[in-house]
Amino acid sequence: MLWQAGRFKIQLDTPKIMGIVNLTPDSFSDGGTYSNNTTNALNYAEKLLKDGADILDIGGESTRPNAKAITQEQEWQRIKEVLREIVNWNIPISLDTRHTKTMQLALKENLIDIVNDVNALGDKGAVELLSQNPDTGICLMHMQGLPENMQNNPNYQDVCLEVKKFLVSRINACLQQNIDRNRLLLDPGIGFGKTVEHNLALLKNPNDWLPSSYYPYLIGISRKTVLGEIINEKNPTQRITASVTAAIESIRRGANIVRVHDVKETKQALLVYQAYNS
Repeated sequence: MLWQAGRFKIQLDTPKIMGIVNLTPDSFSDGGTYSNNTTNALNYAEKLLKDGADILDIGGESTRPNAKAITQEQEWQRIKEVLREIVNWNIPISLDTRHTKTMQLALKENLIDIVNDVNALGDKGAVELLSQNPDTGICLMHMQGLPENMQNNPNYQDVCLEVKKFLVSRINACLQQNIDRNRLLLDPGIGFGKTVEHNLALLKNPNDWLPSSYYPYLIGISRKTVLGEIINEKNPTQRITASVTAAIESIRRGANIVRVHDVKETKQALLVYQAYNS
């Protein structure tokens, strides 16, 4: 399975690791560590590559529960210099944004290969913009509500069915604008407007929410609250073992990409898993 992602055609027959670079002062896991310091951010991104990341995901706006929205201008100021440097590293670059204008600025300068959107291209003009950039990879994620309110009593009749219906609608929106389906990657949105039970239902039963086996999918569960609830650990940085376990189990169940903070630990676990199954 090949995923068209900007300058790259990524082979997804073997699972890939997406390393997270948060350039936000309020990320739930490492908020402020790499914001406002381009050198620190670049050093961290380089470390993720050495640790085994196949893709780098750069974000300038926190989408953690109860996060306050920022302006598109603030987001762009946080990420632009880092993007301008790492685009030269010959690695697929993903931009984690829900703002059409931010996508547009990055695409205009040819700084990114992938748009990773928690809003599934729901912002005005986003689908049309991506239709005009025919090679860019697109990750469509499900979210109930907005980051500032999504964890206020999430409610579903059937979480897997409702996520599936949403993803089908967003796939169709893309296809209607002549976006090639080989560019699309899906994400059920673990932790985005869902209880622990909802998250576990999605993780355990990917075939129940995937619209079709044709589409590859990503799981982002690294250090998230659902893991903290399971292991009774409030500190996200103390959820590494749980995160790696969840990543490998997600891969075992079919995930093509795992989005993680702890790249080195995940890569080691993945190599052992692959040795067992070779």
